[in-house]
Amino acid sequence: MQCLPNVIWSLKCSGRARLGCSWKIGVSFPCSYLLLQYGFINTCLKSLVVDKYGEEIWEKLRYVSPCLKNKSSRFTSETTSQIFFSFALQDAFPILQTFYIILPGVPADMVLREFGEYFFEFCKRSGYDHMLRTLGGNLYEFIENLDALHSYLSLSYQEMNAPSFRVEKNEDGSMHLHYYSDRRGLYHIVPGIIGAAALDFFNIEISMEIVNQTEEEERTGKKEHIVFLVTQNPVLSYKERKKFSFSPQYLADSEKQNDTQLNDKDLEKSENAIRGGSVCPVKKSHWKTIRGIITLGKGKLLRGFDPVYPKTLWIDTKTFCNGLPFHMVFDKELRVKQAGVSIQKIVPGLQTMGICLDHYFSIVHPEVPFTISSIQKFINSQFVFQTKREMMPESWKQRPMLELRGQMIWMESLQCMLYLCSPLLRTLHELEERQMHIADIAPHDVTRDLILLNQQRLAEMELSNQLERKKEELRVLSKHLEEEKKKTEALLYAMLPQHVANQLKEGKRVEAGEFQECTILFSDVVTFTNICAQCEPIQIVLMLNSMYLQFDRLTTVHDVYKVETIGDAYMVVGGVPVPVSTHAERVANFALGIIIAAKGVQNPVSGNPIQIRVGIHTGPVLAGVVGEKMPRYCLFGDTVNIASRMESHGVPSKIHLSSSAYHCLKYKNFEMTERGEIEVKGKGKMHTYFLVRNKTACENEIMGRPIKDLDSGRESAQSFQEDRAEMVPSSHQTGRVNLTYLYLLKQMHVNTTTLSVLFCSSFSYS
Repeated sequence: MQCLPNVIWSLKCSGRARLGCSWKIGVSFPCSYLLLQYGFINTCLKSLVVDKYGEEIWEKLRYVSPCLKNKSSRFTSETTSQIFFSFALQDAFPILQTFYIILPGVPADMVLREFGEYFFEFCKRSGYDHMLRTLGGNLYEFIENLDALHSYLSLSYQEMNAPSFRVEKNEDGSMHLHYYSDRRGLYHIVPGIIGAAALDFFNIEISMEIVNQTEEEERTGKKEHIVFLVTQNPVLSYKERKKFSFSPQYLADSEKQNDTQLNDKDLEKSENAIRGGSVCPVKKSHWKTIRGIITLGKGKLLRGFDPVYPKTLWIDTKTFCNGLPFHMVFDKELRVKQAGVSIQKIVPGLQTMGICLDHYFSIVHPEVPFTISSIQKFINSQFVFQTKREMMPESWKQRPMLELRGQMIWMESLQCMLYLCSPLLRTLHELEERQMHIADIAPHDVTRDLILLNQQRLAEMELSNQLERKKEELRVLSKHLEEEKKKTEALLYAMLPQHVANQLKEGKRVEAGEFQECTILFSDVVTFTNICAQCEPIQIVLMLNSMYLQFDRLTTVHDVYKVETIGDAYMVVGGVPVPVSTHAERVANFALGIIIAAKGVQNPVSGNPIQIRVGIHTGPVLAGVVGEKMPRYCLFGDTVNIASRMESHGVPSKIHLSSSAYHCLKYKNFEMTERGEIEVKGKGKMHTYFLVRNKTACENEIMGRPIKDLDSGRESAQSFQEDRAEMVPSSHQTGRVNLTYLYLLKQMHVNTTTLSVLFCSSFSYS
C-alpha cells in the first residue's frame, strides 16, 4: 500500500488517468449513469481506493466523510452492488470531496475526471462493453445515442434518473456537448468518461473544456446545464504507440500517408466505368456492380456516402398513414397536419386537422417545454408523449394513459415536424389494460416482438421464481427434518449410549461387553409406599419429576451414566459404558449431590423434605442391550445385586458403602465412617461404611453451581472436563447442556430459566 505522500505525488504527476490507467477493467458509459442512482458508483469508488491505495486510505475516507459516518456498516459489508442500492448518487460527491480532503493539493476537478476514467473501465467490466460499442461508428453518433440507451435501460431501472446529452457539430470539426443533470457538481466526471470512451472505442484523444455553465432554462426537469467544447485528434493504437516513438519526422510521414488522395486519373477512370462502361450490364454480376459503385482507384473504398433521392415521392397519403399508424406531423404552432390511423383511433380528436397537439399530449421525456424550439434543440433524443386524460374518450377514463415513444424529424421544406413513434408497451398486460391488440401495431414495428419476447421472459422469470420458491420450501423442510432428526437422536441417546445407539441405527448387532471394575449406585425414597397410599397419582408424578430432574442434571455434572429408574428407584453407574479410572469418585460426588438435592423436594403428605437412601458398590459387570422393542442398556452381575443390597440396608439420608467402594475412595479426599458388620440378605455378614463428605469440594461445587470468588465477589463457572465433552455420549457429557432433558422440560412446561446454572462444574477428575 502506498503511503499518503506517495499517493498525493502520484496524483500530482498523473497523466491522463493515474487513478485508473493501470487497471484494464472494461466498462460502459450508460451503465455508469444507470447505476449511479442504484449505488454502483459507491462500489466503484471503494474498489478504486482499496485496489489502488489500500484499505487504510479507504477506512480514513470512510470515517472522515460526513455522508458515511452514519452509513459505515454498508461499506464494511461484502462488496456487492445490492449492498449500496440504498445509496443515491448525491452521496458520491461528498465522498469525492472527502477524498480531496484526505489528499490535499489535488484539484477536485482532477479527482473527478480521473475517477470518471476509472469508472468507465469499471462499468465495461460489468458487462456493458458490447452494448456501448454498437451505439455509433464515431464519437458524435456515440454521444447522440446515449439518451436512447438511457431510455432503454430505464425500462429495467424505473427509478433511474440519468443525465441527458445533446451534441452539436461545428464547422471546424469540433463539437459542443450539452450536459443536463439535476445533480450539481458532478460534471467534471463527464470529460473522464467521454475521453476514456473516445480513446477506447474510436482511438482518438479529445480535449473538453467548459464554455458555458448555466442554470437550466430549456428543460423543466434538469437543473444544471454545462456546455463542453470537444475537440478531437486521431491517435495511433496502443500497440503502435508502443512500437514507434512520437518523433516529429514520424508524425509528419504518418500525416502525409493518411492525407494521400486518389489521383485524378484513377478517379475519372472509375467514374466512367460506373456511368456506362463497355461491359454489358446483363453479364455483370450483382457483387461486381456493388464493388464498382463503392470502389474507386486501386481498391480503396470511399469513406463518404451520398444518398440518392427520387424526384417524386412514390407513396400516396393513405398508404403512408396506414403503413405508419402511429405518426404525427405538426407545424411550428403545434397544429396537427397529419396523423396515422391507429393514433386517430385512440385519440379521435386528431381527426380534426389543425388542432393543437399540446392539448392532447404532454411530453414525458425529455423534460422540456412543449414548444417547437425546445423539441428542435433535443431533436436527437427519443421523445415520449403521454395522452391527457381529460381529452380522451369516455371509454379511456378508467384506463392507464397511452404513452408513445419515437423520434422527431424536422422537415425544412415544409417547416413541419414529423413524429415517428410506437406505443410504449412492455407486456401483454399493459396492452390489455389499454384494450389494445397486437393488430393495432404495424407488422414492421418491433414493438410487437418486444412485447411477445418480454412476455416470454416474464413467463421464464415466473417459472424461475417458482423453482426458487420450491427450492426454499425444500430447504425449510430439510432444515425441519434435520431438527426433528436431532430431537429423535437426542431421545435415543438419552435411552442408550451413543455408540450403542449408532450401531442399532445401522442395523448391527450390539455385543455385550465386560467391565472389570465400575461403581454402581442405587437410591430410593424412604416410606415411598406410604406416600403413594396417601396421595393422588399426579402428586407422586410431580414429586418424582422434581427429584429426577435434579438427579439427571447431576449425572451431567459428574459424568456418570443413568441406567434406569423404576418407580422411586434410581440407578447410575460410573465407568460404563466408557471406562474411566475415576468412576468411584464420580459416583461418590453424585451421591453427595442427590442427598443435598433431595432436601429441596417436598413430601406431598407431610410437607417436609423427602428422605432418600443411597447404596454404592464397586465391582465387575457385564453390560449389553436387551430386547428389540424399546431396547435398554442393562447391567448384569453380582455387583448390581450387592449395590441394591447396600441401598435397601441403608439409613435415611445416608450414603451406604460396601468395603470395595470404601477401598476405592480411601485415599481420594473423602470423609467416611465405619458402620461395622451387618447382615445382608443373601450375602451374609458384610463390613460396610458411610460416606460423609468430600473434604476438598464445597456444596456449590458438588451441585455444579457457580462459585463465588471470595476476592472479587464476581461469579465464575468452569465447565467440567470440556476436552472430554466431545467424547462422552449425549446426556452424559460434562459441561454441556443436555438437549434431551431441556426438551422434556419444555414439554412439561417447566421453567428452565432457573436451571441456567445446572450445567457447569468445577470438578476435574484426573
